Amino acid sequence: MSARTPVPVTLTGRHIRLEPLTLSHLPDLFAAGGGDEEVWRWLGTPVPRTEEELAAVVREVLADPGTVAFAVVSLESGRAIGWTTYLDIAPGDERLEIGWTWYGRAHWRTAVNTEAKLLLLGHAFDDLGMGRVQLKTDHLNERSQAAIARLGARREGVLRRHRQRPDGTWRDTVYFSVLAAEWPTVREGLRARR
Repeated sequence: MSARTPVPVTLTGRHIRLEPLTLSHLPDLFAAGGGDEEVWRWLGTPVPRTEEELAAVVREVLADPGTVAFAVVSLESGRAIGWTTYLDIAPGDERLEIGWTWYGRAHWRTAVNTEAKLLLLGHAFDDLGMGRVQLKTDHLNERSQAAIARLGARREGVLRRHRQRPDGTWRDTVYFSVLAAEWPTVREGLRARR
């Protein structure tokens, strides 16, 4: 039995709302993290220095037919503070990836990432019927690796010389995953942390 293919949907938690990413989110997104070297350091794209450069990145994300992109909107402010996506979607294999995620630096180490992953994992497992959700990051991005591990995902291994960075150097990619059988335990851990 295959899982269902994700489509744009709105998912609401206690602190954030995930809604389909559109160009209308640009002013908020640029205010949250445009031009911030540290926010964009590991994302595999040059740092957008203007709203127009960020618009080009958003258009690229939205043009990918294999990606479902969400704006991360703070319920407190009503403003978009980052984005996240489903990608590498394979319903026949009951798997997808959560990635291409960033938040403005003011929202690091807050409830935002925990709740976003709770909403995304819950939708993937409970609504779409996925059997595996993977997450990956640059082997040098220790902050991201620690955040993924705190979610309850299991580190699987490293793909060496996996992707070229914008500066021409090569990245090793660290893979993590959560399986459907692990999801109830991971869900309880995430609920306790938000």
